Parts: sequence; C-alpha cells; structure tokens
Amino acid sequence: MTTTLPFTKMQAQGNDFIILNGLKHSLPTINEAFVRRITERRYGIGCDQLLILTASDHADANMRIFNSDGSEAANCGNGLRCAADLLMRSRKCDSITIALADRTVHASQCSQGICVEMGSARITDSNATHSDVEIGNLHRVCFEATETFPADRNIEIITGQIADHIYIDIIERGVGRTPACGSGACASAAAVWIREGSTRPLTINMPGGSVVVSGSIDQLQLTGEVSQTFKGKFQLQS
Repeated sequence: MTTTLPFTKMQAQGNDFIILNGLKHSLPTINEAFVRRITERRYGIGCDQLLILTASDHADANMRIFNSDGSEAANCGNGLRCAADLLMRSRKCDSITIALADRTVHASQCSQGICVEMGSARITDSNATHSDVEIGNLHRVCFEATETFPADRNIEIITGQIADHIYIDIIERGVGRTPACGSGACASAAAVWIREGSTRPLTINMPGGSVVVSGSIDQLQLTGEVSQTFKGKFQLQS
C-alpha cells in the first residue's frame, strides 16, 4: 500500500529544512534510511536538516533534528526559527515555545523576522586559533583555518571582521558545507565576545545571508528572516 506524508519546505539564509508536523499528521518510523531518503536532493525532497515536530508536556511543541546523513543533532537555530514561524502562522499567534533535548526556547515575531532565545552557550576550550563552544550542539569557531577540523562538531571559520560585522564559512556535521547555520552564528558571536571581552549585537554574515546575534553568553538571541519554499506530500512505500 502506498501512502503520502504532508511536509513543509522552509529556508533561512539558504539553510533549508523539511518540516514534518506530528501535531497535525501521523508520522512514519523515523530511522536513518527514512531520513536519508527524504533529505536526498535527487531522489527525495532535499534539505540540510529534517525537523520533526511532536507534542510536548511543557512547551507548545517538541522538535527533533536530523542531519541529511541520518545522524541526529541537538540544536538548530535556523530550524527553530523556521519551525516557530510555521507554528505561529498555524496558530495565529506571535510567540511560541519549542522543546529540544536539553533546553526549551522561546521564539517570537519581530520587525527583523523571527527571533529565538537560544539559551546559554559554554566555552569549553579556547586558544589563539579557535574556541570550542557548546550550545546544545558542539561547535569549533576557527580564527585561523590552519588546523585539522574535528569531525564530531560543526565548524565555523571566521574569514573577516569589520566593526560589528563578522563573516564566516560553515562546515556542518553530518551535512558538509552549508550556506548558513543559526547555532553556528551564535557560537561565532560567543567566541568573538569572549575573545574581545565585550558583549554587543553582532551581524553574522554567512554565504546565504546574515542574522543578528544579541543578548549575552547566558541568553543568546538569534534574529533573521525565514520563508516557506513550498508544501507537498512525500510518497511512502509500505
């Protein structure tokens, strides 16, 4: 028997997502084979990450994040902003809470798009060439691209800075090079704040576009535009 699965495709600064809304539709078994099939750009729909929304007992929704290689991620700032936009439009409200594995975040509409309070970041290691930042998921922010990149975390390479504008390239764990990464933008801002000893709003310029990171190490805020690309139904075989 063949059935179909409704989905929404969204993007934020070119970082693209398939969203499956388990609050409205029954979901299939989410395993590595399914994730790889639906996220593959030639044989599936194609995306950087698959986002699964389900019911939560302490937030408006729970969100799981899967990379295109089938591995699971713990945080995704751009994905949170896309999912929040979808939920707020559906519920006709201007704020929402979303639960992740280790934190619950608050998102709202603002004049610059969608703002999400990402929670805290923790610097786990820092030297002259890089800072390791944990923000639910792991990041290495490289000030000099002169070392071997670890495979167990996302990599952000700072390629330039002009005043409050930071320019980065991104290599995302389980995905590869991506045009944008929301949690990576937050990690980059945290690394710059610690390195310079001051906290101020920073515009993080990525290949796919820019976002603003503000707040503090203890409560990062990520703001930027998102958009819906299309809706459809994915064919399932059973």
